[in-house]
Amino acid sequence: MIDLSGRVAIVTGASRGIGRAIAQHLARQGAVVVAAARGENARPVVDEIVASGGRAEAVSLDVTEAGAAEQLVATTVERHSRIDVLVNNAGIARDQLLLRMKRDDWDAVIATNLTAAFALSQAVLKPMVRQRGGRIISISSVVGQSGNAGQANYAASKAGLIGFTKALALEVASRGITANVVAPGLIETDMTRALTESARDEWASKIPLRRLGTPADIASAVCFLASDEASYITGQVLAVNGGMYT
Repeated sequence: MIDLSGRVAIVTGASRGIGRAIAQHLARQGAVVVAAARGENARPVVDEIVASGGRAEAVSLDVTEAGAAEQLVATTVERHSRIDVLVNNAGIARDQLLLRMKRDDWDAVIATNLTAAFALSQAVLKPMVRQRGGRIISISSVVGQSGNAGQANYAASKAGLIGFTKALALEVASRGITANVVAPGLIETDMTRALTESARDEWASKIPLRRLGTPADIASAVCFLASDEASYITGQVLAVNGGMYT
């Protein structure tokens, strides 16, 4: 059984969907979870974790704001003396065919999905190097591996996370820090629930396991990579997509 007792984990985009599930699963395995999201959006998941006997705190964070990553890390170290796990989950999509895509939509997606992961990963390295250990886990997407029409900005950001993580893994391995990616396929979220039944069936037919994934499927993969059981795994992409892309 995975045991993360006493470890401190930061999860960005923790207010809903995959991020919410990751925060809940990490807390269930014993981690102290710093759930970060805009405004007070992370408060409900933190309340649920605490009510279930877990340890968590909500933090207001705009991942694109200059200095926000450094401030979050400094506050976390001040309160808990360490950071063991960073989950770069915050992300947005602004889909459009490239011919019509606005520069603002390109910049916003890259800033949120990729540049923020750079800033947060860089910020946690100092405490992790001092500890001689840590886990950096970034949430990419099957789209970052396969591409998808109308998502050039999103695909670029998610593919960028993969290259970024592979380079980072080589830089920090000697310090006992691992860096890995989880690449979800089509997951049951607010966005997919908005699809018509026929559209959902069509998507499911393209998945060898014949179902959409759940946020819990992704959270389980993250917990594994955060654990001692994954101590010899770094620079890897763990695809959790039901066989949709291999």
